[in-house]
Amino acid sequence: MVPTSPPLPHALLHVFNRYLYRGGEEMIVEQIHRDLGAVHPMTWCGFESAEWAGENAPSKLQQATRLFYNREARGRFEKALDASGARAAVFHNIHPVGSAALYHTALQRGLPVIQFLHNYRPFSVGGTLQVKGRLLPDALYGGYWREILAGAWQGSVVKSALFALMLKMLHQSGWLQSVKAWIAVSDFMRQKIVDAGALPASRIHTLRHAWHAMPRAPETEDAGYYLFLGRLAETKGITTMLDAWDMLRAKLGDRTPLLHIAGEGPLEQTVQLRMRTNPYIGFLGQTGGETKREALRRCRAVIVPSTWWEPLGLVVYEAYDYGKPVLAAKSGGLTEIVQHGVTGLQHEPGEVSALVNDVLEMESTPDTARLVMGRAGRQWLLREADPQAWLRRFEEILAGAMEA
Repeated sequence: MVPTSPPLPHALLHVFNRYLYRGGEEMIVEQIHRDLGAVHPMTWCGFESAEWAGENAPSKLQQATRLFYNREARGRFEKALDASGARAAVFHNIHPVGSAALYHTALQRGLPVIQFLHNYRPFSVGGTLQVKGRLLPDALYGGYWREILAGAWQGSVVKSALFALMLKMLHQSGWLQSVKAWIAVSDFMRQKIVDAGALPASRIHTLRHAWHAMPRAPETEDAGYYLFLGRLAETKGITTMLDAWDMLRAKLGDRTPLLHIAGEGPLEQTVQLRMRTNPYIGFLGQTGGETKREALRRCRAVIVPSTWWEPLGLVVYEAYDYGKPVLAAKSGGLTEIVQHGVTGLQHEPGEVSALVNDVLEMESTPDTARLVMGRAGRQWLLREADPQAWLRRFEEILAGAMEA
């Protein structure tokens, strides 16, 4: 076999607009920066949603006018581009502060863009294709009205209308021709976008996230509780999970297992209110570091009850790294990484009784069988999320984008 040559290093500009709440996307963007930085000179170009909040935020009128074309953000992007000498740019979320102006600049400069899709932007006002708990993929076909009326962006009809107008203008502008490669993080996500005609199949690739697994799984114990890690939002199935624990309490009484919820988000008050009526629900708040590691090390299983088309589900990787089984919804990319009866259990999204049955099945599963599930998950992680394999695939996509 002829050995393959290592990829030539290319200066890359890495672009990301952070959200108000830190989540899995931010964590994986930071990891991608480190992984690519081991091969290519990387320059960070960051924007913060928090820039448009608080006392020093632009006025509402200024935000509205900058949503489509933020000249100040374009200037920051051009300054970083000139300083880096980048030959390509890697985009993640660029809204709202970065704005579509970045695509325009890239097109004018002849700069190829590789766009990661961690959710359904730039095709959906709310980014989730979900309206009031219902999946509505209209936006993939260019229909934004139901997202607008539901206030899908920041809970505001007016803001959602402005965002929808921005998306319409962006898709009609031709500026997205600067994107030479789109990267979906699951086959499910890629196929939904292709089926809707939102992108041609030749321009969108699947590349699941890599994961730097621990050299060996830590010594774990089973303290009997179930763990949710993530953003406290309706799309994550928070209400489904809380209702399931009320049903479990009605069935099991004082034999009800504990549920520990870790995270922050718009439904935090909902979680705290439910805690007052159900003593088997506990709230850990936003966790990290040793607190998070201990929560994972001692849980019985991790719950991922997402009700939207979850692009992938990074929390599953975290659970597998600790050798823990996962109770997940049959939702989006979760169907590709959780194997029912092998690495965990799966239920229909939003079905409270189905999640209850999964918990009851896990409760009746012998300790040794739960350990086998967790070990199978870790083996899947080591096999399917290898960072070197991820990097090789990214290099193929990058080479194709630069040739284009």
